[in-house]
Amino acid sequence: MSENAKYQSPLTSRYASEEMSFNFSNDKRFSTWRQLWLNLATAEKQLGLKDITDEMLDEMQRNLTNIDYALVAEEERSRRHDVMAHVHAFGVVCPKAAPIIHLGATSCFVTDNADLLILRDGLDILIRKLAQTIDSLTQFAVVHRALPTLGFTHFQPAQLTTVGKRATLWVQELLWDLRNLERCRQDLLFRGAKGTTGTQASFLTLFDNDVEKVEELDQLVSRLSGFEKPYAVTGQTYLRKVDADLLNALASFGATAHKIATDIRLLANLKEIEEPFEKNQIGSSAMAYKRNPMRCERVCSLARHIITLATNALNTSSVQWLERTLDDSANRRISLPEGFLTTDIVLSVLQNVFDGLVVYPKVIERRIQQELPFMATENIIMAMVKKGGDRQVCHEHIRVLSHQSGHHVKVEGGENDLLDRIRREPYFAPILDELDALLDPSTFIGCAPRQVDRFVENEVQPALAPYADVISKKKNVQLEV
Repeated sequence: MSENAKYQSPLTSRYASEEMSFNFSNDKRFSTWRQLWLNLATAEKQLGLKDITDEMLDEMQRNLTNIDYALVAEEERSRRHDVMAHVHAFGVVCPKAAPIIHLGATSCFVTDNADLLILRDGLDILIRKLAQTIDSLTQFAVVHRALPTLGFTHFQPAQLTTVGKRATLWVQELLWDLRNLERCRQDLLFRGAKGTTGTQASFLTLFDNDVEKVEELDQLVSRLSGFEKPYAVTGQTYLRKVDADLLNALASFGATAHKIATDIRLLANLKEIEEPFEKNQIGSSAMAYKRNPMRCERVCSLARHIITLATNALNTSSVQWLERTLDDSANRRISLPEGFLTTDIVLSVLQNVFDGLVVYPKVIERRIQQELPFMATENIIMAMVKKGGDRQVCHEHIRVLSHQSGHHVKVEGGENDLLDRIRREPYFAPILDELDALLDPSTFIGCAPRQVDRFVENEVQPALAPYADVISKKKNVQLEV
């Protein structure tokens, strides 16, 4: 059967980066299993097991990636046990080491510890990409820090803000996601060498009841595998609450990504901001003029999938009976890779969108001018009072003219002509020369530009400081392109 005759996940065949696809690949997983068996044997030898020789360890080291998948498949069909199939296949290419491979271990020594290694490496990939994405959006916010734009509450016109200030709202949520992923990465520990039910009984037998050596084995295997320490206690598996914690952090990012992409889609409809649109890109097979926000729509589509996976992990964690059950295994083979792969894809798309966001200042200005006269009424009233007018009288004049202009816009389909009506009203003669200044959009944006500056200085820059090299490499790549 050809590859095109079988279902393939679009996460790997269509969207995900090569590095994240490799991270959850068979080559990565099963070579990691072999590395774990090597680490275990190395630690056992260092702690005095004379049956393990340097020759055995060298043999294992040389064959970490020499995996005969056909032999593994044949063994698994026969033995109905995936780990033992790989133990046998490893032993075939390491005949001297075969007697000590998996010595004292249970299946979860390789399956769970490998999962933790893969999750750790996956987090490292996501954290780097998220830092780069935040940097791109921050640059956009800084460039447009003082560009006035109509603010919306309830998606109804509200007071002005700036394009850059609005973008800082998106950055703030991404910074919280960065914090969440960093915490997950910091909290992630190793299962270590815990034995069948987490009691280390098999290793206690192996080391003739020497408790100190058993405890040192747990620590040494963890360090050899790149972790500072193992979880203090486990059952047969590491507790699946760890998975729930990870997928909840990813789901929270999914909510952020969906909100940002939705905002951009709304602004695209208003023709104020658009995602990048390539020269030969086709928006619609029927409507040639269309410029559909397909990248942001993809973000929303995939982000919803990330969000749903959090409930999956919580359900799995809640039904792990006593020391463990196996109804988590098939589920986790899907939910964990999909969570990381989908997040990786969404970050890549967001990066592309942020690097190419297009702003249309003239459209933004026109929309401001359509609404600003109504928003400026309080300023006009205050200016009249300063000229000796009565606030209540002025308020009534403004109220009547505003309703007339509103009727002209909504019923007659005209433009907002409130200012023209004010100019024609003799009552407002004392302030006619001040009207343009009273309606300068830059006077309606409050502290927005300063807020952008202080936010970048006090929040963004410290958060991104640990990733300066990663961000610099991304910028160098962009310059080369």
